[in-house]
Formats: sequence, structure tokens, C-alpha cells
Amino acid sequence: MILFQLALIAATFLCTLVAGFLFAFAVVVMPGIKQLGDAEYLRAFQVMDRIIQDNQPLFLTVWVGSAVALFAAAVIGPQDSGSGDRMVLIAALVMYLAGVQLPTITINIPLNNKLQALDIANLAGPQLRAARADFESRWNRWNVRRTCVSCAVSLVLIIFVSLR
Repeated sequence: MILFQLALIAATFLCTLVAGFLFAFAVVVMPGIKQLGDAEYLRAFQVMDRIIQDNQPLFLTVWVGSAVALFAAAVIGPQDSGSGDRMVLIAALVMYLAGVQLPTITINIPLNNKLQALDIANLAGPQLRAARADFESRWNRWNVRRTCVSCAVSLVLIIFVSLR
């Protein structure tokens, strides 16, 4: 029981940190750098993303740990099938994996990698505009979706913890 409680607390905490991170990008970071010119916008995103891609240990621990802790809570959670508790955790896990982790891996990271490969200093105005157009709206659209799902999962976990 104590292992489950620790996993649940860790999952709630880490998933909420991820939700906050995505939320900050959606409402502050991306709208902020949107005000920059094309070259500055692309370079600013490259610099921020490089920190993540260089496996910043605290970020990596929170990001990966959120999925691992939620998985652990769902697996070792209440075995009483009549309570529905386990199904809530499994539903939260599926939502989190499908709505946050999967789009990150299949959409946002490939867009980030494509942007990282650009040599911005050697691109002309039209090339910079095209690179930004190819990146910005799709990345933001999927980040907003990830933000909404991660916030919903965090809310479910917070309610779940508060009712225990």
C-alpha cells in the first residue's frame, strides 16, 4: 500500500510539473518569441530546445518520471475492481501516454529536430519565413493539445488523491 501511495504522489507531482511546463510554453514562451523576427524566433527556439535535447537531467527526470510513476501507480494500484479506482488510474495513464507522450514523440520532437538541423545564419529571408511557417503553427497546435491533456490528467490525479 505504501508503494502505491508513493507512486501516486510521484505521478501526481510529476504530471503536474509537466502540465505546468507545457502550459508555460503555450501561454508565455511561444507567444513571447512570436514577437521576434523569423531568424531570432528560430534561433531562440533552437537554444531552448538544445537544453532539453542535451538531456538536461532535471527535465529528463520529470518528463520520463511522470510516465513511469503514473504507470507504476496504475499497475500497483487498488486491486478491488468494484471500486473503479484502478480504472481511473488506467484511464489517466492512457490519456497521458496517448495525449502527451505520443504527440511529443511523433510530432513535436521531429519538428524540433528539423529546426535544430537548420543553419539559420546561412538562410535568407524567404527561407527563414518558410522554415518558421513549417514549424510554428503545427508545433503550437500540438503543444496546446498536449497542455490540455496534461492539465486534465493532473486534475484527475489531484482529485483522485484528495478523495483517498
